[in-house]
Amino acid sequence: MRNWLYLHARAFAQALKRLGAQPLGTLLSALVMGIALALPAGGYILLDNIAVLARGVSGTPEISLFLDDEAPPAQIDAIRRNLQSEPSLSSFRFVPRDEALRQLENNGLGDVLGGLTANPLPDAFIVTLRGDDPDLFETLSARMRNWPGVAHVQLDSAWVARLSALLELGRTVVLVLAVLLGLALVIVTFNTIRLQILTQKSEIEVSRLLGATDHFIRLPFYWFGNLQGVLGGLIALGAVWAGVEVLAAPVAKVAETYGAAITLTGPGWSESLATVAFAAVLGWLGAAISVRRHLAQT
Repeated sequence: MRNWLYLHARAFAQALKRLGAQPLGTLLSALVMGIALALPAGGYILLDNIAVLARGVSGTPEISLFLDDEAPPAQIDAIRRNLQSEPSLSSFRFVPRDEALRQLENNGLGDVLGGLTANPLPDAFIVTLRGDDPDLFETLSARMRNWPGVAHVQLDSAWVARLSALLELGRTVVLVLAVLLGLALVIVTFNTIRLQILTQKSEIEVSRLLGATDHFIRLPFYWFGNLQGVLGGLIALGAVWAGVEVLAAPVAKVAETYGAAITLTGPGWSESLATVAFAAVLGWLGAAISVRRHLAQT
């Protein structure tokens, strides 16, 4: 175990030394990786913020349960108990028909409703869900339609289904972009390590003559690619945060025109760690492929 730690510590130190020996080349390679990774990372963050913005503008989707005109109090109490026992609901409220009529009158329809001899509106329950999954809306509405005393169930989820489909499409596009750019970054690291191997050809030959194993020779190159990937990931995070700061004020103004207060947020700890880890894996993969291919030829 001690020997394993020593080998990796030595390889890590050698990789840092090689990165520092070529600061301009290291910076340019890290910038290429960072800018390429910033595109899918920024796209993912942008999709999350668009989802929050859309929900803030459109409001919380609801399910309206309109009751039979002749529904007895016992059935209304049974519906209330069913709603209280439903774990997927965030809240619900009972709207008597008289209150619904007053709301319509307050909204400027008093002249239209003045000619009616009776209140045509039914009692209703307005239900709010914890999530916005369209399948959950459909499942609950199908169940509620079978409750005694429920005459009609109205869903406010059409925009939820559209938003969910658009976000799923956007995530697929971001994933495809991440894969393509990831392959490009592997190629960049591949060529960088190839140049490192050619530069240190004499050193590698001397090490082999002294009995160094291939694993011993490969480790510094692995760490070189890994560290280069980490630098690229950090630059990508910096670019994403810079984009968030630049777009924060315009997005807030757009949300304000729709009567919503939206604050553009950057990547959290989990997204940040995933970005850096992804970049590190790409750097290691490019280094591993390059070392296995070119070291055998050296």
